[in-house]
Amino acid sequence: MVDLANAGAAAPAPIETTVARFRADVLEASLRKVVVVDFWAPWCGPCKQLAPIVERLVAATGGKAVLVKMNIDAEPEIADQLGVKSIPAVVAFQRGRPVDGFVGALPESQIKGFLERLVGPIEDAGDALEAAQAMIAEGDVESAHALLSEIIGEEQVNPKAFALLARLYIGAEQLDAARAVLERLPESAKKDTDVAAAWAAIENAAAAADLGEIDDLKKRIGFDPNDLQAYFDLALALNAEDRREEAANALLEIIRRDRSWNEDGARKQLVQFFEAWGPMDKAAVAARRRLSTLLFS
Repeated sequence: MVDLANAGAAAPAPIETTVARFRADVLEASLRKVVVVDFWAPWCGPCKQLAPIVERLVAATGGKAVLVKMNIDAEPEIADQLGVKSIPAVVAFQRGRPVDGFVGALPESQIKGFLERLVGPIEDAGDALEAAQAMIAEGDVESAHALLSEIIGEEQVNPKAFALLARLYIGAEQLDAARAVLERLPESAKKDTDVAAAWAAIENAAAAADLGEIDDLKKRIGFDPNDLQAYFDLALALNAEDRREEAANALLEIIRRDRSWNEDGARKQLVQFFEAWGPMDKAAVAARRRLSTLLFS
């Protein structure tokens, strides 16, 4: 069991600045440390792609830099003064003036290099997280567990590491331990998509724990093809064994036969599967397409 007692608090959230506060938030603050300003807009897709990477890497500087965000739709004056013509644009300030910057959603390695030129080497938990994921892919769960335990014990909370460790516990059928990992996260980190997916996976695993064997459930369906509860239980049991396409098919069959069964329970469960599997999962993509056909044809 991982000791979570020393898991630290999350880093301060980025500052949302305005023209009126820019001098204090950026110019004056940059007299003490590097201030990284992220110029963005709500409509900008690459901005949304870049933002979490910059936020995590700035947090990884250990306080040597702070992140300030400026919505150029609401506050265009500063961007105009600095000659920012396209976004995303990131500008670093030191000693009251801009010293470096870049435009566009650069690869993470280049963003890290940009920051390291300003504050020195960064020990990024993302690198360790990638190593843990590689260990899991290679079947070395014990080493991954040890590495993830180190990451979640660091001062900077990494929600993805917590979510991945919780999934290791789910795989080991230790659902209470998985819940304990996620419950240690601060409220702001619980909104992370990987954390939400891990919670959904815990709920699905718990729901499947008391079900019968898959073969028995299939026999029930063979005896009575209209036993929609058997289809539902079969979906949960299949998902517990990571047989995602089959699990989705069982729920889709319920929807095909009776869309309103159990107060739309099959569709709701399928959506929860999608959340647990992730938006780019092949089974989720295929099932979402079939669900759309069933609902809107």
